[in-house]
Amino acid sequence: MRFQVNVVLAAAAVLFAGGVSAQELVVKIGHVAPTSGPIAHLGKDNELGARMAVDELNAKGVTIGGKKAKFELLAEDDAADPKQGTAAAQKLVDSKVNGVVGHLNSGTTIPASKIYSDAGIPQISPSATNPKYTKQGFKTAFRVVANDEHLGGTLGKYAVNQLKGKAIAVIDDRTAYGQGVADEFEKGVKAAGGKTVGREFTNDKATDFTAILTSIKGKKPDIVFFGGMDAVAGPMLRQMKQLGITAKLMGGDGICTGELPKLAAGSMADEQVVCAEAGGVEGEQKAGMDKFKTDFKKKFNADVQIYAPYVYDAVMVMADAMVKAGSAEPAKYLPVLAKTSGYKGVTGTIAFDEKGDIKNGALTMYTYKGGNRQQIAVVR
Repeated sequence: MRFQVNVVLAAAAVLFAGGVSAQELVVKIGHVAPTSGPIAHLGKDNELGARMAVDELNAKGVTIGGKKAKFELLAEDDAADPKQGTAAAQKLVDSKVNGVVGHLNSGTTIPASKIYSDAGIPQISPSATNPKYTKQGFKTAFRVVANDEHLGGTLGKYAVNQLKGKAIAVIDDRTAYGQGVADEFEKGVKAAGGKTVGREFTNDKATDFTAILTSIKGKKPDIVFFGGMDAVAGPMLRQMKQLGITAKLMGGDGICTGELPKLAAGSMADEQVVCAEAGGVEGEQKAGMDKFKTDFKKKFNADVQIYAPYVYDAVMVMADAMVKAGSAEPAKYLPVLAKTSGYKGVTGTIAFDEKGDIKNGALTMYTYKGGNRQQIAVVR
């Protein structure tokens, strides 16, 4: 008799435990960035931004559709390689993630976006700036930073109007990001009445730029624009100095990092580099960004490189849409995500237009002094 009672009690305990777990909703957030390779420092920065958001959501005890949500981060490495990026995307789709934040590079974000679109899974890129990403017409594609048309064009006009560039040379790394931002920069220069004196290209893994820099030197530029990432821009600055090229180096958010002075190994003169980050806060919003950077440093013992706050906001915006929709199912919260407007994030107020681009996206102009990045201005 006692044995039978124990069996009944055990069965009841199992049922009760099942009832409790049924009230918990597991929400899988996928994240993809290059956490190996030359720009791994940027990929890890992104991943930590996602981890910070997920940890905070779990600490808050967010409820979705009457169930307590447990957020899980599924992080993948795409090594900034398009083929590895699509493989990572398919892996996340097969894992039935509820949403994806990533990828970092335009060259991986664009091909991966087709996979997410076919699966109906919302994707928010925190850093891909090539206009093609949201011009494909995928209803699942969003981004929380301004695109290259805005970023490159603004830098081009800045080169002519503020820096008074008379002879401007352009180099790109032939990636979707690098070539795209360089194209838009060139358009911006011409729109401002400026002149480009040459266009050269390299690749995103190059370390020797002697041939292209020697060609550029003969044209006596006062500004050299580089479309690419900091891992290439650093060695390029070293070789510019070796060849006696004193022109300013301009670039987009790919070079606008805290690591650039280290990568340049002391070859960067004060105010020689002028770059722009695709985002920016000012006034009252600056306090929130400062707090985020302090909290990030305390949590991970690492300084924010550049994109972590945008990744954090992307995760939070996605979770906010789930809460408002009362569901983490992609098909149910996607329409709510698309209508995001007035969301107060760390990186500013977030609202999406009909293509999934951020409305009224800001840019922050920076230079470097004494090996430290210094803000020049926030422009829109």
